[in-house]
Order: sequence, then structure tokens, then C-alpha cells
Amino acid sequence: MTIAADGVVIATAIYGVQNPDAAHRLVFTTGWANDRSVWLPLVDQLSNDHSSTIWDLRGHGESQIPAPGSYTRQHALGDLQAVVHEAGVPAVLVGHSLGGYLSLAYTIENPKDISALVLIASGPGFRNPDSRRQWNNSVKASAKTLNQPPGVYEISLHVDSYVIDHLSQITCPVLVLLGERDHRFNSSASLFERELDVRKTVVIPGQGHMVHLKAPTDCAAAIRKFTENL
Repeated sequence: MTIAADGVVIATAIYGVQNPDAAHRLVFTTGWANDRSVWLPLVDQLSNDHSSTIWDLRGHGESQIPAPGSYTRQHALGDLQAVVHEAGVPAVLVGHSLGGYLSLAYTIENPKDISALVLIASGPGFRNPDSRRQWNNSVKASAKTLNQPPGVYEISLHVDSYVIDHLSQITCPVLVLLGERDHRFNSSASLFERELDVRKTVVIPGQGHMVHLKAPTDCAAAIRKFTENL
């Protein structure tokens, strides 16, 4: 367990080797409405030569459930900072969906903490206010069917274009992973290739948004090849 700056208890678990070098120290951040168990098939594939820290977003899994209003981007980044510093810096951030967005935001604000990024089925947010509004409406609609505690959905809302506007400040190496059928995030991959130091974009055939869970062997192979060259 890790304690965030505002006192919220964050559930964590560490797998793999002890005292790894920076290129093999991985911190995994899930997407919205997932818990850290979705990473287990992937971290199992990496356990012989990487250290993998996985954690639950606040209000998810075994992490504490604070009151509504405690799920802003800065709250989530504070949680991620506590996890990263406990894992050891610099670290490689591995993020899926919302977790990738948060990993980007964290790297913008804390570049010295991060040696590289692995973005799995992730996007940088939206500049267009209408696009943000459509996204937020879809999150709110989905939240009604997920039986989450009050306010938890707020962690997945987009309120500005901060991340997409500051992508050029990220200078660390990047690996992009996505499923062939994950059409929503294909355009994000192209944007990342223009704006970031993307060393490789790997598209896993036949897979959708949960590519890390459905094709862990392929994803682990891509991550291992990436970290070997850091």
C-alpha cells in the first residue's frame, strides 16, 4: 500500500526482480474502471528481467474511495507520484488508456522521474471543446452502468487541452502499443509519432482496446525489446 499526498490509501503490488536498473523499473497505470489485476498476464511475462509495480487508481480495486470532488487529474497525478517514488526513480511508465494519458501528464510535470514511456491504447486528450464534451458525456453514460461509487467517473473526464498542448515538452523515448481493431486510438498513434520520440509503434493483429490483457505475450515482447535499447 502507498499513501498519497492527501492521505488516500493506494493499493500497489510489485512483481519481478529486485533492485533493477532504470530501464527495467516499470510502473503500470490502468485505464478507467479497471483494477491492477488486468496487468498480471503481462507482468508475469516480464518478471524474470523487470520489476513491475502495478496499482489501483483511487476509487478502483482495493484503493481507498474518497468523496466526490477528489478525482481530478491532479489528484490522480499525486497518486502516481507516490507510487513512482516508492518504486524508485527514474522509472518507465506503462499506461493503458486513461493510464497512458496520466503517464503523459506526469512526464510533462516530472520529466526527471521518467526514463521512458510505454503508451498502450492511449490518447492525449482533446483540443476541441466539442470533442471533450462528447467524451465526457460518454463517460457519464458509461458510469451509470458500472455501479461505481459516487464521483469516481470524474477521474476520466477531460476539462482542458493541457496534455495535448504540451506533448512537445516530452523528450524521453516512447513505445506505442495498440490493437489493430482499436480504431478510436489509431489517430492518437499518428499524433504521437509526430510529436514524441517514438522509437516504435507496434500494432497487434486482431486485438482491440484491451490488447495488454488479450495479447500479453506480444506486448511483453515489444516492451522487452524497447527496454533493451534504452
